[in-house]
Amino acid sequence: MDIFDKCNKFTQAREAIRAGYYPYFKPIQTAQAPEVRINGERKIVCCSNNYLGLTVDPRVKRACIDAIRKYGTSCTGSRFLSGSLELHERVEQKFAKFIGKESAILFTTGHHSNLGTISALTTKGEVIITDKLDHASIIDGCRLSYAEMVRFKHNDMNDLERVLIRYKDVNKLIVVDGVFSMEGDIINLPEVIRLAKKYNARVMVDDAHSLGVLGKNGKGTAEHFGIDPNDVDIIMVTASKSLASIGGLIAADEKVIHYIKHFARSMIYTASLPPAQVAAIDMSLNIIISEPERRERLWRNVKKMADGFRALGYNIRNSQSA
Repeated sequence: MDIFDKCNKFTQAREAIRAGYYPYFKPIQTAQAPEVRINGERKIVCCSNNYLGLTVDPRVKRACIDAIRKYGTSCTGSRFLSGSLELHERVEQKFAKFIGKESAILFTTGHHSNLGTISALTTKGEVIITDKLDHASIIDGCRLSYAEMVRFKHNDMNDLERVLIRYKDVNKLIVVDGVFSMEGDIINLPEVIRLAKKYNARVMVDDAHSLGVLGKNGKGTAEHFGIDPNDVDIIMVTASKSLASIGGLIAADEKVIHYIKHFARSMIYTASLPPAQVAAIDMSLNIIISEPERRERLWRNVKKMADGFRALGYNIRNSQSA
C-alpha cells in the first residue's frame, strides 16, 4: 500500500485526453476577452466570469501599472505585518461604503475569504447552515470550523425552516450563495432573512457572482430584492469576476471585521494581495459605480443568449443571472 496508489488508479482524465474531449486546463494565448486564441485557433469564450469586460479595460490596466511603479510587485508579507498598504485600506473603505456596511477586509483570494471568515466566527457547539449547492469554498470553511455543518435542500425555504427549528436553541450562521454559480438561480434572500430573524440566526451571503451584476447599482443580491444591507450580517464578494482582479472582500459591522482580522487564519498566514491587483479592484469599483450602462448591456446580452438557447431547444433550467 502507498499513499500514491490513488494517483495511479485515477485514469478518467487521461482517457478523456486520449479521446480528444478533455475540456480543462487549455492554455489561452491572448487576453481574457469574449474571443481568445487556443492552439492558434479563434475561440468564443462562454465560461469566463469577466461579466463587465473590465479585464482589458485600459483604465484598469493603467491603474495596475501605476501601482507597480509606486509600490512594487509584491507586499512580501502578511496583512498583519508588512503586507498592509494604504491602497488596501482605501479599497476596503470604498467597498464598505458602496455595499452599505460599516467596514470591510480584503483577502488574497475569494476562497480565503470564505475559509477564514466562516472558520473564525463559528466554533464547537454552534451550527453552520448551508444550501446544498453552496460553493466549495463555503464547504471548506465549514470543514475548517469546529462547528457542525447542516445542509438544507437547494433554495427550499421549508427545508431551511425545518433545520432552523431543529437547532432553535443553538447559535446559528446561515451561509448561502447570492447567485448559484452552476445553476444560475438566485437565493430567496427575503425569505432567508425572515426565517433568520424568526429563529435568531445570522446570515452570510456569498455575492461572488452578484456584485456588478445584480441590483440597480450592481450592489448584489440584497439590492436586487430591495433589502437593507444591514439585514445581511456578512456580505462576501470575489474580485476575480466583475472586479477584473483576484482576491476577496468581506463586509460587515466594524466589530465583526475587527474580530475576523485577528482570527481568520487564511488572512493571517498568507501574503497580502499584490499592489497591482488591489489597484485593479479600486479602478473596477470606480467603473461599476460610474458606468451603469455596462450592466444594462450585460443584461441585454443575457436575455439574448437565454432566448437563443431556448429557441435551439437547450434546457437552461432556472438560470436567472449572467
